[in-house]
Formats: sequence, C-alpha cells, structure tokens
Amino acid sequence: MLWLAVSLLILLWWAYARYTDRFTEVSRKIKCSIKSYPVLGHAYLFASRDGASRMRSFEMFGREAIKNGGLTNLWMGGKYYVAVVDPVDLEFIMKTSLEKDEVMRFARNFIGNGIIFAPVPIWRLRRKILAPTFSPKNLNSFVPIFAHQSSVMAHQLQDIEGKGRCSVWKYLNTYAMDSVCETALGVKVNAQENSDQPFMKAFEDICSLIAMRMVQPWLYPNAVYRLLPYNTDFEEYKRIVFDFIGKIIKSKRKTMKEDTEQKKGTNDIRTFLELITEASGGDRGYSDEELQEETLVLVMAGTDTSAVGASFTVCMLARHPDIQERAYEELKEVFGDSNRPLTSEDLPRLKYLDAIIRETLRLYPPVPIIVRSVEKEITLPSGVTLVPGCGVLVHIWGTHRNPRYWGDDADQFRPERFLEPLKHPAAFIPFSFGPRNCLGYQYAMMSMKTAVATILRKYRISLPGKLDGVDVANTPLTVSFDVMMKDVDRFTVQLEKRIK
Repeated sequence: MLWLAVSLLILLWWAYARYTDRFTEVSRKIKCSIKSYPVLGHAYLFASRDGASRMRSFEMFGREAIKNGGLTNLWMGGKYYVAVVDPVDLEFIMKTSLEKDEVMRFARNFIGNGIIFAPVPIWRLRRKILAPTFSPKNLNSFVPIFAHQSSVMAHQLQDIEGKGRCSVWKYLNTYAMDSVCETALGVKVNAQENSDQPFMKAFEDICSLIAMRMVQPWLYPNAVYRLLPYNTDFEEYKRIVFDFIGKIIKSKRKTMKEDTEQKKGTNDIRTFLELITEASGGDRGYSDEELQEETLVLVMAGTDTSAVGASFTVCMLARHPDIQERAYEELKEVFGDSNRPLTSEDLPRLKYLDAIIRETLRLYPPVPIIVRSVEKEITLPSGVTLVPGCGVLVHIWGTHRNPRYWGDDADQFRPERFLEPLKHPAAFIPFSFGPRNCLGYQYAMMSMKTAVATILRKYRISLPGKLDGVDVANTPLTVSFDVMMKDVDRFTVQLEKRIK
C-alpha cells in the first residue's frame, strides 16, 4: 500500500507541475520579491481569518506591483494571478477580459447570477435590461428619498453628539439600507429605527466568510468546506438574507400590476424593482429567482458601497478640518442659512464636496480588488503576454496610489487633484472600468453626497488631538478586507452640533 500512496503522490505532483508550467513561464517575466512556496504559493500570507491581515497582504502586493513598474505575481496555491496597478494595462484588460475569475464562484454561492458576478452571456442580457433603469431621470427622482432618509440619520446622530469618539457606521449603514430598500424595492424597512435587524448582521457576516474563502485555497473544495462550521454559518446567514429579500419580492409582485396602472402618466417615484420587472417584460420577464439575484445585487452594492464610501469620507473630514470647513462654506453658498431639504438641482453645485468624496474613494475604495479571468492569449501594452487560465488581480487600491499617475503625494489626502483632469481614465476606478463597470455608480455618488452634505450642515466632525499618546489625526486608518474594505475601528469620530 505504501508504494501505491507514493505513486499517487508522484502522479499528483506531476499533474500539478504540468498544469502550472505555462503560468510559470509567464511569472518568470514579471518581478516579485515576495516569498512563495511550492503548492502553497503566497496563500500563507492570507491564512488568518482576520480581515485586517487580509488587507495588509493585498496592500503588500499593491506596493510590490508599483515598485516593479505596474505588475507583480501572486500564486494562490496552484492558481496564478498577475496583480496590475498600471492604468494603461488595466484599461486593456478591463475592455478585453470580461469574464470574472473562477474564485468568484464563492460569491455566486450566495448571490447567484446577479449582474456583478454573472458569466458574460448572462451579464450581457441583464445589463441590457438593467441599464435604462439608471437613467438620469430615474436617479433624480430618488433624491427626495435620499434627502428624507439622511434627515432621519442626522436626527439619529444626536445620540452620539458631544459624547466623544463614537462610531458613525451604524447610522450611515442604516441610512443606506433604508434608501436602497425604498428606491430599489419600494418598501420602508425602517432600519434606522431598528438597527439590530438580523438581515444586516447576516449580510455583513456572510461577506466576511466569502472573503476568507476566496483567499484560502484549502477551503476551495466543496467536500472540505461542507465539513467545517463555516459552511453551517454561511447557510444560516444566507437563509436570513433570502427570507428578507424573498418576502418583499413576493409581496411586491402581487401588487405590481395594479401599482403600474395607477402610476402611468403620473410623476410618482418608480422603484428599481418595478422598472426592472417592466423592462424585462412584466410578469413574463424575470422569475422570482432572477429578481432575487438582481435585488440582492442592488441591496448589497447600493448599501455597502454608499455606506462605506460616506463613512470613510466622514473620517477623512475629521482628520482634515481645513478641508471640512471649505466644504461647509460651499454648503453655505448653496443653502445659506436655510434648513430646506437637499434637491437634485443642488448636487451638481457641490463641486468641492464631490472632489472630497472622490479623493476618499481614491485612497479608500470600497472594493479594493477585482478579479478577472484571461480566456484567450493577450499581450498587454507593457509587453507581457498572458495565457488562458491566468487570473488578473485588478488592484484598485494600488492603482489609486501609483505615484506615476498621482504624484509623489499619492498617499496624501488632497481633494484638489479632482478639480483637475485625470492623467489617465483608468487611473481612478472605484466603480470598476470598461463594459463591466458599475451601473449604479451615479446612484452611489448621489447617495453619498446627500448623506455627507446633511451631516456637515448640522455637525462639526473632529478627532481628539491624542488618544493614549497617539496622534490620531495623523495616524492612517487600519482597514480590513471582507469583500468590501472597511475601517477596523468602525469609523469612529467626534460630532459637535454646529452653531449658526
């Protein structure tokens, strides 16, 4: 039996070597000083369950790619990735390699074939249906909802006003959830009044499990994963999320036809769910399963992207009081001493606030990493040839800090850089780039601008000068990777009411 086991090991090693040979040839042409090991590759750097440790490892590869001129290697077990931080190469990749990498199957286990993770044939069909729902007219009709929900949030923030360092995450996350559910689903879940809803915690926990599995090859085999407690937790969180979404969809579809007839020829706000159902052929369009997939995408992307982006912006404003005051002066120019709600006409006038949010998204992109699959041999503008089966790590975090395109102060917070033209269109890609860019990026920007503007109009945001002897304002944020990138300290700041 010993000889059989040895023979099997030799055969497995030979098969592994044959499989990785073609990728090894590619990797030899790209520099990487980060130590890798046979079979394991660089996966040992991602062994921790801690999201902050995962993000530090991704940052390491981003810095390495910058140092090497735009590319570096990453071996995740036997799977080979090229990490890219150069916009010229990225533009080519994002326009030619549209298929998501196979590692995204772990996200599909949760979200199905929603447009973000769907294979190309499904993505093409659904994008065609979804695109018209993000028209300027539809988006502008949602601003009153953003304004109302942000007003509720500003009132809720009184709970932490004047109480020292407190987390604003719960308030911005529930604001985004209420906004998304009202615009996307046409329902009021009142998350801001009941922030302990099981759905929200289950959603956050399942994203953490997906992120962990994506970077730990020993968890890839379903036969292994199903034996672990992670799988039990995953299925329970999934059940909670699906119950929440499913009940709303079934209830909404029953009344969709009547509501549509009543709203024809009126100026009533139309939800994404209504618009998507009508665009795909009404009751003969999306099935309940397909609607559930796209609704999950809207809720996931709409809530987390807006909440994370706005929360990071609040933290950066706390660290830069001079920039905060300039933003407040801009708000005074637009609103004067009025307490009137923000409108869609106000948003384009808030140019400096827009630059602040974009600069925040540059340094702290909610989605710091995107993975694509190379389906056919391609030669990058840099001259490197990638063969089929290669994965591409679109390193958004590294691209946004590449000094070749952002200058020697690339790690510094300077919103004014967004008052000038970009050096390359793919140098700033917080919402992806190319044909598969995020359809909802304008939705997210409008939601974030409304939230941050509402907070600034009512509160002054700050940090203590020192905490336990540490200069907090000049200490970089510690971030974690749990599909989305978040602040480990849950976005803690101090709020004081503004005296007009």
